Amino acid sequence: MFDVVIIGAGPAGASAALFAAKAGKKTLLIDNDKSMTKRAWIENHYGLMEISGPELIDTGKKQAEKFGAQIIQNEVINISNSNDAFVVETTDGEYETKHVILATGIAVGLAEKIGVKTKEGSEPRIKTVIDADQTGKTNIEGVWAAGTCAGVSVHTIITAGDGAKVAINVVSQLNGERYVDHDVLKTN
Repeated sequence: MFDVVIIGAGPAGASAALFAAKAGKKTLLIDNDKSMTKRAWIENHYGLMEISGPELIDTGKKQAEKFGAQIIQNEVINISNSNDAFVVETTDGEYETKHVILATGIAVGLAEKIGVKTKEGSEPRIKTVIDADQTGKTNIEGVWAAGTCAGVSVHTIITAGDGAKVAINVVSQLNGERYVDHDVLKTN
């Protein structure tokens, strides 16, 4: 069983996977290869002069893998409850998890299908978003939302930060105490 399954490998999802895996949580990132970031050219992402969307996504997934996240390319078709866990069903199999993070970009159909509440979006051309609180929690305990689908700005720096924030909140809940991830520069 996974501690967390993240659906969507754009900036929000990959960032969430990076933080969850680095915290030592058994993490699965499911990528359907449809991120809108794949069509982006980015010159406003802090710490990067410029980068293509595909390169940013590839780097994010590699960072998550570095810390142990498992990544598969597949389509999630359903999520259900089973014995105090969630079963995430893909076209090729099922995965059990304690928590789910939806990082599905502009797509909210899966969320609506499983009973997650949605609301009107505020970003241009984003009609509907998941109704999540500021921690990322949805109306279904254990189902979280991050990034554009959760109503934050579509800019990659913002969705990546939101994915990290939600993952830290999930890890904190799993640990039973607030989790903080700070690396320290090593000097001689």
